[in-house]
Amino acid sequence: MKPDEGNENDDTRILTRRRLAGASIVAAGAAAFAAETRLGLFDAAPAAPAGPALPAAASTGAAKAAAAGAAPGSPVATAGTATGITSFKSAEVGRAPYTTPFIVPLPMPPIAEPVSSLSPEPGEYPDEKEAGRLPHQAWSRFPPQKFYYLKVEAKDHEFHPELPKQKIWGYGGVTPGPTFVVKYGEPILVRIENALPLDHVGYGTPEISTHLHNGHTPSESDGFPGDYYSERKCGSTLSRPGKFKDHHYPNVCSNFTAYPDTGGDHNLALGTLWYHDHRMEFTAPNVYRGLAGFYLIFDDLDCDDENDDHEGALRLPSGVGKYDIPLVFQDRRFDSGGYLFFDQLDPEGIVGDKFLVNGKVQPFFSVERRKYRFRMLNGSPLRFYEFYLVYQGADQSFVQIGNDGNLLPAPVTTTKLRLGVAERGDLIVDFSPYPIGSKLYIVNKLEHLDGRGPTGRILNPGTQIMRIDVDSEPASPDNSRVPAVLRPLPPIDLRKSRPERRFDFGRLNNMWTVNDKLFDETKPIVSVKRGVEEIWTLRGKGSWSHPVHIHFEEMRILSRNGRPPPAHEAGRKDVFVLSPGEEVRILVCFRDFVGKYVMHCHNTVHEDHHMMARFDVVA
Repeated sequence: MKPDEGNENDDTRILTRRRLAGASIVAAGAAAFAAETRLGLFDAAPAAPAGPALPAAASTGAAKAAAAGAAPGSPVATAGTATGITSFKSAEVGRAPYTTPFIVPLPMPPIAEPVSSLSPEPGEYPDEKEAGRLPHQAWSRFPPQKFYYLKVEAKDHEFHPELPKQKIWGYGGVTPGPTFVVKYGEPILVRIENALPLDHVGYGTPEISTHLHNGHTPSESDGFPGDYYSERKCGSTLSRPGKFKDHHYPNVCSNFTAYPDTGGDHNLALGTLWYHDHRMEFTAPNVYRGLAGFYLIFDDLDCDDENDDHEGALRLPSGVGKYDIPLVFQDRRFDSGGYLFFDQLDPEGIVGDKFLVNGKVQPFFSVERRKYRFRMLNGSPLRFYEFYLVYQGADQSFVQIGNDGNLLPAPVTTTKLRLGVAERGDLIVDFSPYPIGSKLYIVNKLEHLDGRGPTGRILNPGTQIMRIDVDSEPASPDNSRVPAVLRPLPPIDLRKSRPERRFDFGRLNNMWTVNDKLFDETKPIVSVKRGVEEIWTLRGKGSWSHPVHIHFEEMRILSRNGRPPPAHEAGRKDVFVLSPGEEVRILVCFRDFVGKYVMHCHNTVHEDHHMMARFDVVA
């Protein structure tokens, strides 16, 4: 059988069927809205500051489609009006109980704190109680200066007061896990103990392999999917099981071989990383249970100090958890009893019917009248988002300063942010124009009905994900700024001849493949010479969207479908969204370390069903 490429008639029929599948909520949604109208259950807001005009009202058919696209149990705006966004209760559509939006404050993940010592003492070679990893290849050059301990365990969690408390899996027993706040030039070691229940029943599996996405990390600490472990079991790329595994993060910029005096090329520095489980064939359910957290890294340019007056400091809004806010967006499905539901056997994946921000269903967040930095991460299994900041029905502008883990060369003013799975958007929002008492909403307007990917249709009014309440004046003067220049990009000589490779992401005999091959963790699909630039062409085949992630380094998009990348993709990236039939050419170079790494579709259901390929970096 040939790979399923899809065709126009099939795509039209499938899209129609997908939209009809959601149409059952229209009547129930309309009835619920009418009831809310009679009861007067609306969110009031003060007058809006001057801003862009509200888009023209949608037609009746479009309004119905917008209602159909809204997740059951989520607030949606009044269809076809220009008066603002109105929340209402959904009738019992699907199986999840209704949850009242915006009654839970946005939680801030705890900051990871170093420990004074670890026992047994860590070293270059694994301890006898440790999972059988390879030696730390950068240990002698970058000995750890700080040590951290993460215990992965099952703990009670409350997604919402109207849902029952239930067990999640968390780093440190919380979801999201603790946020690491670290600095370049300060190597660390993180001991990750697996204390998940070995007698676990249900979706997921109690072995783990933690990936730092997308750290410049030696392969033995990268979280290779086959490096999974528990006290009783391990993957084929480890030599033995173990209760814990030590991860050595040098926190060094890429290309330190060529820039030894500065610890690498600081034009290649990262900023917004995250860590998550990457257990082969079980990434989706294990992360769904809660195994994800942020890892933020700073240098002299992006220095975590808005009052820093040294030359070159960007002085972006600072203070992680105060004015520098990590936000992980996840959709989840709950059963009729309010318990988390996941179908591990569905190779297409499921789209959630409730939206979490930092582990809570539709929270609210109180802000001062000043600038904030929002680090927005799409941590969903397969859903894409297109976020808007909405105030009284009007889309507000904000500034995008970064894409994935990297600062852009210059800020981009926009009114929307589209994120594929695992993509990040680094934003600056200035709340000073809004009077105290203002209520703004982060709204998702992108229609996404099933595992094939977004339809591309923008829904108005969309689904409110989080409410932002402007409730106080700044506690101190706001000295943060948005500079005209952020992090320069290294130049590219396009006249230079480079090796080229092509990787097709498609489906063969109902199996997810890369170059028509299933993932084999023991064999590389290609070996790449360390420090040698190559051009890779990534191609999406069939009628699915694939957010492709390549481990270990950041890449530059040379062209998307033969055209230069848009401004928000002009920086360095580690996730490349392939819409059906798209082709993206990227410049890659794997520097400094050697070993095994992977590339894969970050639709975690696709990667679990083997849309992944190992590549080896060789000396």
